Formats: sequence, C-alpha cells, structure tokens
Amino acid sequence: MKRVLLIAYHYPPVGASSGVHRTLKFSQYLRDFGWEPIVLTVHPRAYERVSDNQLKDIPPDLVVKRAFGLDTARQLALGGRYWGALALPDRWVSWWLGGIFSGNSLIRKYNPDVIWSTYPIATAHMIGRSLHRSSNIPWVADFRDSMTEEHYPPGRVKWNMYRGIEKDAVNMAARVVFTTPGTREMYSERYPEVPADRWTVIENGFDEDNFAAAEDPVSSQTTPSEKLTLLHSGLLYPSERDPTQFFQALSELKNEGAIDGNRLGIVLRASGHENIFQPMLERYEIADIVELAPPLPYSDALKEMLNADGLLLFQASNCNHQIPAKIYEYFRAKRPIFALTDPSGDTARTIIESGIDTLVPLDSCGEIKSGLVDFIQRLKNGSAPLATEAVIYSHSRKARTEQLAKLLNAVVE
Repeated sequence: MKRVLLIAYHYPPVGASSGVHRTLKFSQYLRDFGWEPIVLTVHPRAYERVSDNQLKDIPPDLVVKRAFGLDTARQLALGGRYWGALALPDRWVSWWLGGIFSGNSLIRKYNPDVIWSTYPIATAHMIGRSLHRSSNIPWVADFRDSMTEEHYPPGRVKWNMYRGIEKDAVNMAARVVFTTPGTREMYSERYPEVPADRWTVIENGFDEDNFAAAEDPVSSQTTPSEKLTLLHSGLLYPSERDPTQFFQALSELKNEGAIDGNRLGIVLRASGHENIFQPMLERYEIADIVELAPPLPYSDALKEMLNADGLLLFQASNCNHQIPAKIYEYFRAKRPIFALTDPSGDTARTIIESGIDTLVPLDSCGEIKSGLVDFIQRLKNGSAPLATEAVIYSHSRKARTEQLAKLLNAVVE
C-alpha cells in the first residue's frame, strides 16, 4: 500500500468537536482504497476536554503518534494570563516543534508518499509545511473552510500570520482541499495565479457504522406521539446561526394559538450558548416549548436524531460558503429537515439538490412562521420530503474517503 501521513489536531480522545470525524473516518477507511494512513496528532494534555467514546473507532493496528504539545491558555499561563506571542497562530503552537520532531521520525521510519494536514488548527498546516520542506514529499492542505476573511481571524498580527500560512499552503501544496464549492470559488478568485486543478472539494459526511450501531428497531416501531418533537443537535452560534427570528416566530405563533407546549416540543441539544439563549426564551415566553438540553455522547446524540419527528438546521448568510457538517447526518437519519438558511448559500444548494424544499431564510420571522406551520402539517400527513438512498450514500464518509484516495493517487502519479 501507498502511505499517507495525516496531521490533525482533532483526533480521539479529543472531546466536544464534530471536526474529529473527518480525520478519524479517513484513517478508518483509507485502507479500503489502497492507502495506509499514519496519524500525527497532539498529546491529549493539549485538549480542553477529552472523551473515550471514539477511541474504539481507531483501528487497533493503526500507527498514531501523539506529539508533544501544550495549550498556552491553560498550561503556559500565570495567574490566568499568558503572553500573546505564545498563542500565535493559535494556542497550540508548541505542537509545531513536537510535530516536526515526531513527524520527521515517522517519515524516516515509514517513508510516506504524501503528507496531508487539516485545518481549523493553523499549527497543523505549519507542521505540514515544515515536513514538506524538509522531505520534499508532496503536501495536501485540507482547509475545510476559509482560513482568512476580511475580518477573520480578529487582530491584525494574527490575521497576517494566518494569511501567511494560507499563502504558503496554496503555493506549496500539490492540492488544496475545501468542504464547499463556495469556499473553493473564494480562493480561486483570491489567488488567480494558482492553477485551477490545484483546488479540490471533498465535503464532510456521515458514517454508516455509527448510525447502524445507534439504530434501535424497537424504538423506531413505536406509535408516534401526538406531541411533535423538533431537534437541533449541536452548536448554535449566536452570530453564524442566530435563532432570534426563529424565537420571535415561535412566540407569535404561540400567541396566535397555532402552537403550544402540549403539541410541539423543540430541543436545542448542546447549543453551547445556553447563557445567551435562556434569557431569550423567557423574554419571548417560549420556555415551555423550547428546551436547552445538555450534550450527549455521540452515539446517544445519533439515537435522538433518529427518533425526532423533525430536524432543525440553522445557517446564516454570513456563512453562505460553508455547510454545517450536521446536515449529512441529518440526511442519513432519514427524518424531515426544516432548514433556516439563506436560499442562495451552499447549505441551501446542498439541501435543494437532495430533493428537500422545506427551507426558509433564517432572518425572516414572517417566512419562518408560514414555513414552520407548513412543515408541521407535512409532518402530520407524512408528506415532508426526505433525501433518496442514492443521495444519502453519496454523502457517506466512505464515499468521501474514496474521493480522498483518488486525489492522493493523482498527487503521486
């Protein structure tokens, strides 16, 4: 088999990050497509939270090197404060040195054919760049989303450093990978001198094995309750997934008698911003309808998804070139989706191409009201659309890994 060195900060036992699934599933399935993965990640001490839930998904004979690295904010701080230079480009910059040392050791021992590094931790690309320079092994830079935008990351010094890492990657890497067409287009316009065949899209996806383990044939055959449950599973950012107009719509529908807590329950699972949303629920007087629920282990979160009457998706227009990774799990859960997003964004495109039309703008209270009433009615009469089996498989992690293997083959050829 050909070998690829995968450099990723997010890898089990990291806790509380959906980003872990991309590298984990690539490392699980690459062997099925002729590639032996070798994983270079950071020591678990650098993680803010750890969880053993997904350690079992790592193939037992897979080479995983956990290099030295610290979290500047937690382990290099004095009195709760730390020197800003020790957190550039990010709080895990110490992993750069550990990653170079451990990465060179892995290269000498296993002689990989390709180096692959993945964002959103910028230090991972710094390690990939350094190992590429010292070994001359082709490098694939997996950006996922955009690394820099006009006002991101905040702070001129940090922004300049990110843009420098970004420029090195797009100029030095054999391929640059994104998770959405919109981000690819953004970068092709930003760097018109870069050949078009260097840009590639490999979207995120869902893992069939995880869903097969989570499916409960007994619960799926239970008699539906008269009370409908709508679920949003995962982080709900106040800016990028602002639920304000949704809350306003619920409040107005409640006052009009169209909904109430006995007929509709909405679960916002692991929103991550309960301190912001709870006062909003009380202000809009919808705390009897909307529940801010705590995080669950990943397998339990999938079970909840499978048993919900409908699934909610939020994505603001300022993220039109991004697609929430959750959407692919929603497709596989085979539950109706009510999407609140800009109709012109990549998220809407993905939903519409999957044959789903239950979509309204996130920032329009009026359209949310009418759309939600229609969605509830379609849930009751069984006419809410679902993605087809062919569409669902195309979004699986195994299908995405096959795309990555083809890309790696093209790089070495």
